[in-house]
Amino acid sequence: MGGKNRKDPSRAVLDQARDENFPVAPFFLPKAWRTDLMAVYGYARLVDDIGDGDLAPGGADARALGLDQEQAADRLVLLQAFEDDLHRVFDGSETPRHPLLRALQPTVRKHHLEPGPFLGLIGANRQDQLVSRYATYEELLDYCELSANPVGRLVLQLAGVATEQRIAWSDAICSGLQIVEHLQDIAEDLARDRIYLPAEDMKRFGVSEAQLARPAADKDVRALTAFEVERANELLDQGAPLVGSVHGRLKLLLAGFVAGGRAALKAIAAAGYDTLPGPPKPTKPVLLREVGAALRKKR
Repeated sequence: MGGKNRKDPSRAVLDQARDENFPVAPFFLPKAWRTDLMAVYGYARLVDDIGDGDLAPGGADARALGLDQEQAADRLVLLQAFEDDLHRVFDGSETPRHPLLRALQPTVRKHHLEPGPFLGLIGANRQDQLVSRYATYEELLDYCELSANPVGRLVLQLAGVATEQRIAWSDAICSGLQIVEHLQDIAEDLARDRIYLPAEDMKRFGVSEAQLARPAADKDVRALTAFEVERANELLDQGAPLVGSVHGRLKLLLAGFVAGGRAALKAIAAAGYDTLPGPPKPTKPVLLREVGAALRKKR
């Protein structure tokens, strides 16, 4: 997602919530819960923007973190400054400098959140600066453990329903959703010199990096994408019992997460497994059907 010029370095980050595959903090949740979810989302989104180089021109975020223009050009320096500011959220000795972290602090205190998941998201974006290719599917899942799974764990903690089994289900869903995003953004990621398709799978289907740079996918790329779509579906299947393990509004929220992933995968399939021109968008009827299916699924 491209950066947006902003005087308030937190507003446009939060505005990106409507562009996600799944509802971040839908209207049917209590206001306090929406506030907490958006605080966590804002944190995760900004870390990704730093890692992707998508911060707004003008350096409002860097200035908020106490960095000069030269330091702001180095993503690893920015990530370290953001991590340093994150520690202010938890130790309470100083007020966090960045407005998104100041907004996060009440949520952390209210729910007694630990720094681990937040640090994991920073770790994933550090890895993005150093690792641009993944040899195996297992390596990719290890990346998802940092880049996606912490968000699901935080949602469970905000709801007060985190258990070992629910965390395992959530991890599967979040890893599946991360792979969905990778499949949607093959061309965008390649423009950043990143490929999240495992090299072993590319070799198996006879796909070169040059083929991924074309304006449309050939039959080999489509076959590879179809294979990865099935893997993402399998992960969503593994995690789907999470929805049936909870009740009320949380159940509907989690069903929305799963449904968003499934609808996006169906849109990819409907596009003939060609995402190189851009991510195919699921239709609202398909999304609603997937929400219903997720709600009906038993544990």
